[in-house]
Amino acid sequence: MALLSPLMAGIASLCSPGPLGGGLVVGLFLAGAAGSTMHCVPMCGGFVLGQVADGMARIPATRLCEWRRITGGALLPYHLGRITTYAGLGALAGLGAGRLPWFATISAALLLLGAVLFLLHVARVLPGLECAPVAWTRFVTLAARRARGGYPLGIALGFLPCGFLYAALATAAASGSPFLGAGAMLAFGLGTAPALIAVGIAGQAAGRRWQRGIAVAAPTVMLLNAALLIVLALRGFAFSL
Repeated sequence: MALLSPLMAGIASLCSPGPLGGGLVVGLFLAGAAGSTMHCVPMCGGFVLGQVADGMARIPATRLCEWRRITGGALLPYHLGRITTYAGLGALAGLGAGRLPWFATISAALLLLGAVLFLLHVARVLPGLECAPVAWTRFVTLAARRARGGYPLGIALGFLPCGFLYAALATAAASGSPFLGAGAMLAFGLGTAPALIAVGIAGQAAGRRWQRGIAVAAPTVMLLNAALLIVLALRGFAFSL
């Protein structure tokens, strides 16, 4: 029973209505859905289209059909792989931040950092922040080349440096909980999937149409998420004083 207590507490935190409970999960899901059209489609669309083209080339012409085209374009194992990486990173971020001293102040700072990164993303400044050691990028690229199957490839590419991902991780880390951090990043990954699935099924043109379709709503959702994070950060700083 003692071993089940942390698990039950984690499940309860995911379902709680507070801003750092279910609200955090919903907020990152909406941020992922809105930001994916502005960021993931242009940045990761090439990975998706390359996998689809390679998969279609391996299917004999006699076995091609609409169902195979749709399932092949959806790339569900690949998306499941990268979402697995996101959830794992979220768990580590929440666990690590939760063990730091003066966590209330650190949590508020992380929320503020997440808000700033989301605002930079809306302002189209965030892609310039996507930097990482060259050795790390090469390592991830090598792991992706050796991956066999969509799921391992998704896991490997989930580690690529991404400013949009940094913003979500900073927000998830503010929870101080591995369960809530993993749940929040799982929701974020699920939010990024629809736009990329549309690209895989119908091609880059569909991604551009999807992007134009919510071009007005996406920045608004991102700004609202940033505003919420700023309010929570200010409350956290006030509480820690």
